[in-house]
Amino acid sequence: MDYQTSKITKNTSYFTLALVIQKIISFVYFSYIAVKIGPSSLGNYTFALFFTTILAVFIDLGISNILVREVAKFKEKNQQYFSAALSIKIPLSILIYLASIILINLLENNILVRQLVYLASIVMVLDSFTLTFYAFLRGHHNLKYESIGTIIFQVLVAITGVVIVNLTNDLRILILAILVASTFNFIYSGLLIRSKLKLKYLFSSNKEVLRSLLIITIPFALAGIFTRVYGYLDTVLLKQLIDETALGYYSIPYKITFSLQFIPMAFIASLYPAFSLYFLKSKELLNKTFHKSIIYLTIIVAPITFGIIGSAKPIILKVYTNTYEPSILPLQILMISLFFLFINFPLGSLLNACNREVRNTVHIGIVMVINIILNIILIPKFSYLGAAYASTISTIVMFGLQFYVAGQIIKLDVKYLLISLSKILVASLIMYYVLIYLLNFINFIILIPISGLIYFSLLFVLKLLTKNDIKYFYQSLVKKEYGEN
Repeated sequence: MDYQTSKITKNTSYFTLALVIQKIISFVYFSYIAVKIGPSSLGNYTFALFFTTILAVFIDLGISNILVREVAKFKEKNQQYFSAALSIKIPLSILIYLASIILINLLENNILVRQLVYLASIVMVLDSFTLTFYAFLRGHHNLKYESIGTIIFQVLVAITGVVIVNLTNDLRILILAILVASTFNFIYSGLLIRSKLKLKYLFSSNKEVLRSLLIITIPFALAGIFTRVYGYLDTVLLKQLIDETALGYYSIPYKITFSLQFIPMAFIASLYPAFSLYFLKSKELLNKTFHKSIIYLTIIVAPITFGIIGSAKPIILKVYTNTYEPSILPLQILMISLFFLFINFPLGSLLNACNREVRNTVHIGIVMVINIILNIILIPKFSYLGAAYASTISTIVMFGLQFYVAGQIIKLDVKYLLISLSKILVASLIMYYVLIYLLNFINFIILIPISGLIYFSLLFVLKLLTKNDIKYFYQSLVKKEYGEN
């Protein structure tokens, strides 16, 4: 394989491995505290985090995504971009923190929820700067150190949180577990900027660079705002239109679905700068890389979707206890959303990397409006099920819009995609029905590796997966690159 392809695969492998570990720890930790504190407290806890997550986009404004793309293209402008980013984000972080305090006091009478938001807002600010620091490393195709930081962050959250929840049920103290980990990640990533990239914390930026960055930011900022609104508004509306218990029930399937997004996120973290480079230098490589990313992500998401739909009941009842039985159906609904969500990642990344960020923003805006309307209609009628329906419909609409424009950028091999996707669907359905049958006799945890073995064996039989594919992935994990830091 060529050097660039090897580097992309290696970076993806690093980050995927780190996110697998991080999400496993996160899943176990979240499940533990969910059982410990119950649906009502879980609703208040997650509301504070979701509320500040929506506001966080107003600090970043899509700058981090832009930095990955621009640094990948123009590494000689590192310092100028870094100074410009700091000049934008420091005043914004102060303004948005104050805005979060004002908004929560207008929206919420519960003093506890207000205090949770005050603490979560500090986390919001720290995480926003951490995201920017890591963006520069991503622009240099270096995800190793971010991978390490990701794991340490989650370990700190889990250890601190488990100790706290066993000493007290005070949700304010529980938020401090995240604050401790975010503080570490902020300091760690900030030091990497100095030691690895030799960047200085200068706040006087080049006016031309600052202006160009702000101009490029506009569509990314709107896209980020639209995405956060339609991605998290359902949780806020559930709390406001129903109650915190309904949000607690919805938080479980939402968390499971969100956690699984680490897989396409890891791919895109490495693919996005590559898409940007190939768009300038090699349309053939852009086409090939895009098609492969779609197929590989579908190979991964299909068994996850069908597997969780089939085993949703034992997952909820055995992991979260009977208290969270209402979470079963929304989990199954959101798994349909997950399938299209995986594919939307490379589609959106392709549009942004190939100067179609305005079109991408328009699509996200359309979907946001659809999502808001659906949530307002469906949540009062169906509660957390309504939120799940709205999310799934919105994701499918996004897929249709993005796929159409992708065909205008590259030449889509529809026949290749349809044949590959048909084979994946056949393997997934066979795995699904075997899983449903065996659930009557075997514990669902034992069935996870069995189902995986059945699925991937079928892919080999259908010749969609080869030994070279496995060897290619293995080499990306163990083979050292020349000049790697």
